[in-house]
Parts: sequence; structure tokens; C-alpha cells
Amino acid sequence: MLSQERISKLLEQTQEVAKEVGAFIRKERSHFNVDKVEHKGFNDLVSYVDKEAERQIVEKLSAILPEAGYITEEGTNTTQAEVYNWVIDPLDGTTNFIHGIPVFSVSIALMEKDQVILGVVYEINRHECFYAKKGGGAFCNDTPIQVSKAPDLAASLISTGFPYYNFELIDRYLNSMKSLMQKTHGLRRLGSAAVDLCYVATGRTEGFFEYNLNSYDVAAGTLIVQEAGGTVTDFIGGDDFIFGRKVVASNGRIHTEFLNVLNEFWG
Repeated sequence: MLSQERISKLLEQTQEVAKEVGAFIRKERSHFNVDKVEHKGFNDLVSYVDKEAERQIVEKLSAILPEAGYITEEGTNTTQAEVYNWVIDPLDGTTNFIHGIPVFSVSIALMEKDQVILGVVYEINRHECFYAKKGGGAFCNDTPIQVSKAPDLAASLISTGFPYYNFELIDRYLNSMKSLMQKTHGLRRLGSAAVDLCYVATGRTEGFFEYNLNSYDVAAGTLIVQEAGGTVTDFIGGDDFIFGRKVVASNGRIHTEFLNVLNEFWG
């Protein structure tokens, strides 16, 4: 098993990887041609930037932890190892990137078996690097961060994601959002789940929920929320949120009330 000193070093190195690849993405955005966009599925967009960013990340991470496997969005490397696996979203917020909306990020986590032990989310446009290691607290650009102290939903701002395919559950989304609009300071849809989670961690919002997310969308951000003092569960309050595709994150104080509202519509 990796020592704490090694994990701390890996966390530093992972931040540098995220920043380097983030600089590449930022540069490409300045002259991006939308004609180069591809469709993986209905409204599921990808570009050469996603693919090249992932290739660079895998190459750099392979040099610092050769024994690790990978869970990647674009399939650059899909070989998983028994103990350590990198979980990578090279460009979380691709649709924002394509349209020039400045909310997108690089998300990298390292899992030891079924536990996330470090996570880095680099928000490219604001040059904000959020990071954490298990048991070590959460930080943004070397400054410790904590979730907000808002006591209830009435004092909270909530973020979420909207379905852009698989619309069979859209009524549940709309009904839960209608309820939350009336119980909170409001709802926000930023377009990058990794950034949404980090905004909970740093106290800019009090809660986030989304259905149909993948492990690479949430692995890094959920650890950052937890290390900032927040709570992360699935929709029924359990711990199946990395691979279970349902994530609820909060400052902890509002979590039970938040879940109760969601379960009126999600069951």
C-alpha cells in the first residue's frame, strides 16, 4: 500500500498534471472550430480536445504511478488494476467548452480498491485548483476550504444538472426542481458536475444533486466535499455514489432535509 508521504507527493504531481492539461484546453478553446465536434450519442458531444487531453493525462500519470490502472471517459486506457486506478474526466463540461461558456474542468481521482484516496479538480477558466487526499482536508489553490454553515434549505443555494439524453425521468427532475425552487435561495445549473461538487466544498452552494452521472464525473469532487466537512450519499442516503449514478452532496447540515425533498419524487 502507498504511504501517506507517497500519496501526498502524488497529490502534488496530480495537481501539476491537471494544470498543464488545463492550459492546453484553455489554449485550444481560443481557436476552437465547432466543425470538429463529434457525437458519441444523442447530445453526447466530444472533440479532439477531450481525446488529446485524456491522452496527455494518461501519459503523465503513467510516469508517476506505473502500476495503476485507469477508468477513463474517452477510453484512452481501459485497463484496470487490482488495487490502484486513476479515474479521469479530461474535460468535464464539454458542451460548455464547445459553446464557449467558461465553466469546465479537469477531474482526476485515484482509487485504492473501492475508496477514493486523492482527488483534483482544476477549474480552467478561473485558474482554481481544488484538491484533497483522504484524511487530509480540502484546499483550493493552497487555501483550506470548508462547506458553508447554512442550517437549512431555506438558507441554501442548490446546484444540479439537467438530463440531455435519457429523458424518461425528466418529470422527476422537474418536480423536484419545482419543489426546491420554493424551499431554497434558488437553483443553478453550471454544466460541470466536478465544479458543482467543488462549489459545495468551498461553501458557494450548500447542495448538489444529479442522476445518471459516471464515476469519472464525481470521484474527485465527492472526496473534496467530504474532506471539506460535507456529506455525500446516493439518493437514498447510502454510499453507492461513485458507480451508482445518483449523487447528493451537501454541507451536511441540510442533508436530511434535502434527501427528504428529493425522495418525495425519486422514491
